[in-house]
Amino acid sequence: MKKVYLFLAVFFISFLLISCNEQTIKKHKEIITKENPTVADILLDNTNADILLLNGIVYKNAVDIDWVNEEDLTLGKEVAVIKKQTKDAEKFTDGVATKLTVGTKIYESIGNGNIYIAVVKGKEMRYLGLIEG
Repeated sequence: MKKVYLFLAVFFISFLLISCNEQTIKKHKEIITKENPTVADILLDNTNADILLLNGIVYKNAVDIDWVNEEDLTLGKEVAVIKKQTKDAEKFTDGVATKLTVGTKIYESIGNGNIYIAVVKGKEMRYLGLIEG
């Protein structure tokens, strides 16, 4: 009986050592330290993306995201005005967009702090923050 317990103990310890190898630890570290996508990341993937940058977070037009459009949101206070339009990632700073025109007002949404609302020609357009984790 003692041999069975000894065998199980050795098996368990071996299993722990094998499963906690360096590759597994690196993989877990990558998951934990994953950062939010940058403007460059988004534009590299889709040069025609409709995005804006506010408070260091990239926001993507959510017209095709059903759950965002189904959210019960109310227009909150104005938080920004688009000050520049560009598709050059290096020229992006807060208040810059790829498609929204200069002067477009951006509002917070009451109901979901990860969604901003741009008002274009009297129509509300929702933008979802691309936040990892």
